[in-house]
Amino acid sequence: MLNQITYMLFKLKLTQPSENTIDYWVNTNAVEKLEYTLKHGNYKTRLWAAEGLEHEGRASSVPVLLYTINDKIQNVSIAALNALEALGCNNELTISITSKRFNWVKTIRDKEEKRNVIITKKHNIYRWKRASKQSFDRVKAQLKKPIR
Repeated sequence: MLNQITYMLFKLKLTQPSENTIDYWVNTNAVEKLEYTLKHGNYKTRLWAAEGLEHEGRASSVPVLLYTINDKIQNVSIAALNALEALGCNNELTISITSKRFNWVKTIRDKEEKRNVIITKKHNIYRWKRASKQSFDRVKAQLKKPIR
């Protein structure tokens, strides 16, 4: 009963379901509730819902999981990929999952290389030629003049 109330409050956007509630939905085969949570929940509940759909294993939840692959939170995307692999869909889907994982690794490497390049870059701006220093000196000189 409490889990049904939690679902209604979640649909009204008043609260988020807890991990225990999502586990209860997994045990009672409430795939529709898990799919709704995967679409509209915060990052923690989306993660738990994707893991729940991995254990539930229905082919009807494949479109929702495919949509979740491109989630901004990487852990949610990984959970969705794991759920799709557990469902054991066709070969084309497996190829796209593998390419998505390789793209992640490539983007992570690119970000680290870019960060290392920025750290090693040296600036050739001399302190006495900065624009802010020049404007400060100009204001300082104007303040030294007597007020008329």
